Amino acid sequence: MISDFLFFTAQPMTPPAAGSFFHVVLAVSGSLMAASVSCFLARSSRLRPERILFFSGFILIILECYKQAFLYTVVNGGRYDWWYFPFQLCSTPMYICLLYPFLSAHAPRQTAIQKALATYLETFGLLGGIMALAFPEGFLTGYLSLTLHGFLWHFLLIFIGVYCAKKGLSDFSEHGFSRALPFYVLFCLIASVINTAVQLKVYPESYADMFYINCFFPSEQPIFDRISLLLGNFWGHLAYMFTSCIGAWLIHFIWKKCARRREAQPI
Repeated sequence: MISDFLFFTAQPMTPPAAGSFFHVVLAVSGSLMAASVSCFLARSSRLRPERILFFSGFILIILECYKQAFLYTVVNGGRYDWWYFPFQLCSTPMYICLLYPFLSAHAPRQTAIQKALATYLETFGLLGGIMALAFPEGFLTGYLSLTLHGFLWHFLLIFIGVYCAKKGLSDFSEHGFSRALPFYVLFCLIASVINTAVQLKVYPESYADMFYINCFFPSEQPIFDRISLLLGNFWGHLAYMFTSCIGAWLIHFIWKKCARRREAQPI
């Protein structure tokens, strides 16, 4: 019955090109809508942030279950492809949002861990959503449902990141970003363990490239692939991770400036 539903939704399409009218219009309009909804909800005092983030995580896990089932059943014919294991940078907000309400021992007071994770969502999570929509080759597929899934997923990342910033869940202090950075490092370490374990046990039938830092292969990201080929995989992946941190820090810096400007405005 589930397989019937999956095949029913397997509407084929010609994969749209990155930069095409379809891509640009959908990415821009969807991102603006996601940001607008998050700003609207952030102004509400009735809806608790824990519920908003948990519900967002719940939607993400439903989408992920559909994607995994679709890939396994329709695309790969009953074979699991570890490349799609859900632990990319863009997957981590799903886990954080689901755990977020349970990290406070004295709700509704926000704990230090919650604040650091909200900062992660507002920086690395938002970065993942923006970059994936700007360079969407990974989810512009030959199936309409999978392509729309990719867009919707990253719209939700934008919604979550903007909501955390506008609601004041993030830490905009001088050391706010540094408190979120260890979570990125931790996720990179977990990703490396997954990549190595799959490489040792499954390859060459399949391989994993979580966070795009599989030490056994050159980077798959533009520019960084050349660094990998010139200097070695380690330096290519390290450059990619460092650049990701710089990008996340820039987002955090912009949010911090906006927050300070709002505070400086006369009431």
